[in-house]
Amino acid sequence: MKVEDVLKKARTQMGPNCKSCPICNGRACGNTMPGPGAKGTGTVAIHNYDAWQNIELNMDTLCENVEADTTFSLFGKTFQYPIFAGPVGHVELHYGDKYDDQVYNHILVRGCHQAGIAAFTGDGMNADTMKVACQSIKENEGIGIPTIKPWNEQVYLEKLEMVKEAGAFAVAMDVDAAGLPFLKGIVPPAGRKTEKELQAIIEKTPMPFIVKGIMTVKGAYKAWRAGASAIVVSNHGGRVLDGCAPTAEVLPEIVRAIDGRIPILVDGGIRTGVDVFRALALGADGVLIARPFVNMVYGAQEEGIQALVDKLGSELKDTMEMCGAKDLQSIHKDMIRLK
Repeated sequence: MKVEDVLKKARTQMGPNCKSCPICNGRACGNTMPGPGAKGTGTVAIHNYDAWQNIELNMDTLCENVEADTTFSLFGKTFQYPIFAGPVGHVELHYGDKYDDQVYNHILVRGCHQAGIAAFTGDGMNADTMKVACQSIKENEGIGIPTIKPWNEQVYLEKLEMVKEAGAFAVAMDVDAAGLPFLKGIVPPAGRKTEKELQAIIEKTPMPFIVKGIMTVKGAYKAWRAGASAIVVSNHGGRVLDGCAPTAEVLPEIVRAIDGRIPILVDGGIRTGVDVFRALALGADGVLIARPFVNMVYGAQEEGIQALVDKLGSELKDTMEMCGAKDLQSIHKDMIRLK
């Protein structure tokens, strides 16, 4: 099955807000929320996508004629590609009631594991969301990354027990979710974290801790000093703050500042294997892709996930071979140019 076929089927399965566009660039959904759109003007998701297209490739075929190696390792686990499915929450609200979060995460974790990558799973107000996600990760040899919302320390530690029981190889917190409406004013409180508060949480976490939602050098330093094992450069797909810079634009300065101290992942508008290559050439170690995986699940479940992973992987490998990169470590900023 091809991605185009899955998208065609997904259009009959989604709710009214997502159009299952051939190119998921934020233009059709705009600021549709509930739905897959972005906050306010809806332009941040569009700018995320466009920023990757402003990076051109430097073709170089005067190089060793070997098959490119796309394998990627993180925290002792090896994956077929440097690609993760990003966390998505409240799918029944934003994408249609064919699935709820529990079923969606179950399909996503299993499908990604089968395809040789890993999924970040979402979190929400329903306690069963994290519970079922962790059960699915346990059933798939711990290959999955539960993403816990920025709850207070007490609630975080309660959810962490489920993560530990699942044997997950890492855990994440999407600190950018502090801008989501449902987290504002709840009891116990959730939302923004000081560096000291984040450090207290990380010190109680026995597995690698990933901080998602970093958009500045200052934020990257805070996460690193607090003990983060990795960070994700992310503006939450434009869903929490209108007017944010595209992730592709802030990524290079964060890479320079962190200087290899911890792995850096990035998301936001990455849609092809060429985009994955662009991100790695800018210095990222890996990428997250979220919205397209929703369409794959709604259209064909695990088969859809496999179709997308195969497409992304094939595009990445082809780009590496045409630009002279024999493995991920060989991808360098000299292989790209900015328009």
